[in-house]
Amino acid sequence: MRTIRSIDELRAAVGKETGLVPTMGALHDGHRSLFRAARDENDLVVASLFVNPAQFDEATDLAAYPRDEERDAGIAAECGVDILFAPPVSELYPDGFGTWLDVEAAGGEAEARPGHFRGVATVCLKFFNIVRPRRAYFGQKDAQQAQVVRRLVRDLNLDVEVRVLPTVRDSDGLALASRNVRLSPDDRARALALPRALQNAVGAPDPVVSVRAELNGLDPDYVEIVDLDGAQILAAAVCVGSIRLIDNVLLKGELP
Repeated sequence: MRTIRSIDELRAAVGKETGLVPTMGALHDGHRSLFRAARDENDLVVASLFVNPAQFDEATDLAAYPRDEERDAGIAAECGVDILFAPPVSELYPDGFGTWLDVEAAGGEAEARPGHFRGVATVCLKFFNIVRPRRAYFGQKDAQQAQVVRRLVRDLNLDVEVRVLPTVRDSDGLALASRNVRLSPDDRARALALPRALQNAVGAPDPVVSVRAELNGLDPDYVEIVDLDGAQILAAAVCVGSIRLIDNVLLKGELP
């Protein structure tokens, strides 16, 4: 596996039918599932490793985001990634950068994190332009992010297939997320109310009311039903201590 840090070098290295897995590092089994799907479906697999400052609402959250490039590179190599694109911030946001992509995003995640999806859409468009992938891979846990990326691809006529893979969970049911490593044992135990409430709400007359009733004291940012190209997803976000967690379950249809 090669690690590349410059856009020019990356553009020179790609050219076959390519699968792209955008990540911010702190890799886990959810990322492994995306890497393996990309490996199965493409000639060349590129994974980005970039903690995108434009996606963060608070400087403290950005500073606390877990980083371990050596570990992440080992995981990517084990899963068959050909190229790890790990640019410095200055490579993607050089001095004087001032072009941002605004995607109309409704719903709780957009309201809870103003500007977040602007950062997501802008960096994804940059990656798509740089890598020119045939397919790009995202996890269902970030369903609203995937919805934004699919709208970006549709509205700007990009030749990229957006693949959304099922959420990978730990043995206790908690959706795998990079921020989970920052949960104390007590907070992790409290966090399990979120996946339980979501799962128990499947088939309920009013899934949103059902989730809110079963969060066991956790105060949600939102609980809502999200439409993802014909699939219905029940999504929620909660804070457990200082850690914000998101999760969702599929209510109807199939992932696109």
